Amino acid sequence: MDVVQETWQAGTAWLEQSPQLAMLIGVAVLIIVAIASNYVLKRILIRTLISWLRRFSTDEHKVGLRSNIVARLANILPAVVISFGVALVPNMPDVAIAIVNNVTNAFIILTIAMAISGFLTLVNASYQQRPDANRKPIKGYIQIITIIVYIVAAILIIATLIDRSPLILLSGLGAMAAVLMLVFQDTLLSLVASMQISSGDLIRVGDWIEMPDANADGDVIDLALHTVKVQNWDKTITSVPTRRFITTGFKNWRGMQESGGRRMVRSIMLDQQTIGFLDQEELESLKRFSLLKGYLDEKLTEISAWNKQLAEAGDEAVNTRRVTNIGTFRAYVQSYLENHPGVHQQMTLLVRQRDPTADGLPLQIYAFTNTTAWAEYEGIQSDIFDHLLAILPEFGLSVYQHPTGRDISQLANILPRSSD
Repeated sequence: MDVVQETWQAGTAWLEQSPQLAMLIGVAVLIIVAIASNYVLKRILIRTLISWLRRFSTDEHKVGLRSNIVARLANILPAVVISFGVALVPNMPDVAIAIVNNVTNAFIILTIAMAISGFLTLVNASYQQRPDANRKPIKGYIQIITIIVYIVAAILIIATLIDRSPLILLSGLGAMAAVLMLVFQDTLLSLVASMQISSGDLIRVGDWIEMPDANADGDVIDLALHTVKVQNWDKTITSVPTRRFITTGFKNWRGMQESGGRRMVRSIMLDQQTIGFLDQEELESLKRFSLLKGYLDEKLTEISAWNKQLAEAGDEAVNTRRVTNIGTFRAYVQSYLENHPGVHQQMTLLVRQRDPTADGLPLQIYAFTNTTAWAEYEGIQSDIFDHLLAILPEFGLSVYQHPTGRDISQLANILPRSSD
C-alpha cells in the first residue's frame, strides 16, 4: 500500500511539473470516456431497440428509420460528456473550455435537428401506407417543416458559436427578408403549387399524366415539394418542377382509369370503287352470318314495302332502294362490337362514316374497351380489327392503300407488251 501511494505521489508531482502533458493526458482520457460511452450506449440501446421493434413491426424500412433516429440521439451523450468533462481537465484554459462548450452545444442542436428530420421522414413513410395517401400526399409539407427545422437550428448554432442571444440574429432577419425571398423563391412558389395541387386533387402518385412540353408521358412515382417525378413508358425518369403543373397544361388519364373503360377510335379506309349494291346471290350468302340475320330481314322488309309504293317506277332498278354492301358491313361491325366480350357496353359505341378522302372512305369505330390496362387494351383493339379486315372481302369490299411495287409488277404482267 505504501508503494502504491508513493508511486501515485511521484506521478502527481511529475504531472505538476509538466502541466501541458497533464492537459494532454486529461484530454485523451476525456475523449476515450466519450467514445466508450457512445459505443456502450449504441451497443446496448440500438440492439435492444431493433429487437423490440421487430416484435411489433415487420416493416424493415420503418425499423431502420426508428433505429437511425435513436442512433442520432445517442450521439448527444458523448457531446454532453465532453461539455461537462472539459472543465475537469487540468490546466485547460478558460478560452478553450468556452470554445469546446460552444462547439458541443452546437453539435447537440444539429443532432436534435437531424433526429427531428428523421422523425418527419418516419411520419411520411407511415402516412404513405394509408389507402388514401396517393390522393393527399404530405411529402411537400414534410419537406417544408424540415427546412424550417434546419433554419431554426442554423440560427441557434450560429448564436451558440458566437455566444450571443439568438434574438439578436432574429432581429436582423427583418432586413434580410428581401434576400431570403429571392433565395427561397423556388421553394415558395413550389409550396404554393403543392398546396394548389393537393387542394384541387390535380395529381396523385400513380396517375398517368402527359405533359408534352416537358417530354413527360407516364406514371407519377414521386410527388415532392420542388419536383414531380414521372416514369415514362420507356422507363426513363422525367423530373418536372411542381409549379409547372399550375402554369402549364397537362393531361391526367386518371378519369379514364377510374371509369373502367378506355376509348378506342380507329378507322378502316375503304376503297370507294368497291362500294355497290348487293344482288340476290350475295344477300343469300350474307344471311349465313348470325349477326346479320335480324338486320337483313328487317332491312329487306322495309325496302320491299318502300318499293311497292313506286308502282310502275319500281320496274326500273335505279328508282328502287336496295341493300348496299357498305351499309350491311357497317351493321355487321355494330352487331359484332355489341357482342364482343372486350367492349364496354355501357359507354358510347358508334360505327360511322367520315368524310371521303383521297385515301378512301373512313369507316370509323368509336367505342370503349372494358379494361384500362395498356397491354389488354391494345390486344382487344388489335383482335377487333384483325377480324374486320379479314372478313371485309365477304362483303365485296376492300381496304384502300397506295400502289406498291407488287401492284405495279402485276399491272405490267397484265398489260400487253409492245413488239420490238
